[in-house]
Amino acid sequence: MTTVTDSRSGVVTVGAAPLRPEDVVAVARHDAVVEIAPEALARVAQTRALVEGLADDPEPHYGISTGFGALATTFIASDRRRQLQASLIRSHAAGTGPEVEREVVRALQLLRLQTLATGHTGVRPVVVETYAAMLNAGITPIVREYGSLGCSGDLAPLSHVALAAMGEGRVRDARGDEVAAADALAEASIAPLVLREKEGLALINGTDGMLGMLLLALTDLAVLFDTADVAAAMSVESQLGTDAVFAADLQALRPQAGQATSAANLRRVLAGSPIVASHRDPSVCTRVQDAYSLRCTPQVHGAARDTADHATLVATRELAAAVDNPVITADGRVESNGNFHGAPIAYVLDFLAIAVADVASISERRTDRALDPARSHGLPPFLAHEVGVDSGLMIAQYAAAGIVSELKRLAVPASVDSIPSSAMQEDHASMGWAAARKLRRAIDGLARVLAIEVLTSARALDLRAPLEPSDATGAVRELVRSAGVEGPGHDRFLSPDMEAVTELVASGAVAHAAFENTTKE
Repeated sequence: MTTVTDSRSGVVTVGAAPLRPEDVVAVARHDAVVEIAPEALARVAQTRALVEGLADDPEPHYGISTGFGALATTFIASDRRRQLQASLIRSHAAGTGPEVEREVVRALQLLRLQTLATGHTGVRPVVVETYAAMLNAGITPIVREYGSLGCSGDLAPLSHVALAAMGEGRVRDARGDEVAAADALAEASIAPLVLREKEGLALINGTDGMLGMLLLALTDLAVLFDTADVAAAMSVESQLGTDAVFAADLQALRPQAGQATSAANLRRVLAGSPIVASHRDPSVCTRVQDAYSLRCTPQVHGAARDTADHATLVATRELAAAVDNPVITADGRVESNGNFHGAPIAYVLDFLAIAVADVASISERRTDRALDPARSHGLPPFLAHEVGVDSGLMIAQYAAAGIVSELKRLAVPASVDSIPSSAMQEDHASMGWAAARKLRRAIDGLARVLAIEVLTSARALDLRAPLEPSDATGAVRELVRSAGVEGPGHDRFLSPDMEAVTELVASGAVAHAAFENTTKE
């Protein structure tokens, strides 16, 4: 079995094999079309027949002929079960707070669709087809910030999606307008679902929200960690640091994979730099070694890369999961289980928040060194044009420091917390949704801190004239200038410059500009 992502036509096939991270991003961010594999629909129909047989059994079966959670021992007569399913969704669609981002909701929808397509949940084929149709029509249910404890699945967020599939609640249509779900479904010629036995639970018992945010975060961090290496190289160069410490044989003495990658990036970006060459002779520069924030860049950035690799391993395993409770096993048993608990994802989300805070922290320290004449090796205070009259980039560093302080707070793990719910039936929760939400905020902060370092280093490189930077760092400097950010001169309105460079960082343009002008080792 293979999962197919056709990059030319933007099509992702669901149900042939586990989705890949890039498939989820393609649908969530780039509106790739979703197709259901025919064999998946056949599996779904087969297990649905089993559920319907159990629905006629006078013996109670959890989620099929009983209540839910603490009410699992309550038998529900057959004539009340459709009401039971609808009531479950309506009562569990209890999110509150601001709207969650469109890409997060689409990722959540897709990942729940993937589990439905495994045939382990017992839903009808029409449920699978409806979820795919909603994604392809650009119908995005409005999901709220708060409501999930990350155990028994992301219940509230997934319930908002299921509610919309029933033709209730509010959604954003393909134009981004808020409309009634019933109207959006009608416009797209999608019939609202009338849920039957087992289907309500199947739609909400999953780790899809936290997993979707993890996959989106890993995509962003791949760009930001490359950018962090570029920003650090610009700082090393503009502060007259040495690239000798990044030598491959030195790095090999500590065989950490991420460290080797970051060191190689630093060597590539600094290769051929006239600024670095200008002080390589010991008779010119008598410093024995650079400060930690320059010298230890590969160790810190590399550890963050290794953390992301571990998180990717966990995410890939989760993409291969069929999370529901109860679940239909391969041999046709209907079994309760605890696979909906979000601990594996919550832990790595928290781990990544720690790495993000530390990468931002070391970046801010490099920025601060560039602005301090006691440590910048010849640069003017705060890189100001007319010291005393101008403040230069003094307050840009304040902004970076404020963000780093916030990132340290966001690095406090959510997964160590747990508040019992459902009358103590659900007495331990992962808080994975909360871990994912704070990681998204942390990633935004990291992009801004790196942007301030790039902004600072670009100006510092200008101030090293007539010495020239490397081809790679010079390309980044020119990219910054092309975004309307001027070089050294009298003080100007700084906030728009910081926002412009942040966009260059977040989009990947900074990393692209640098590595496009290097030769791979």
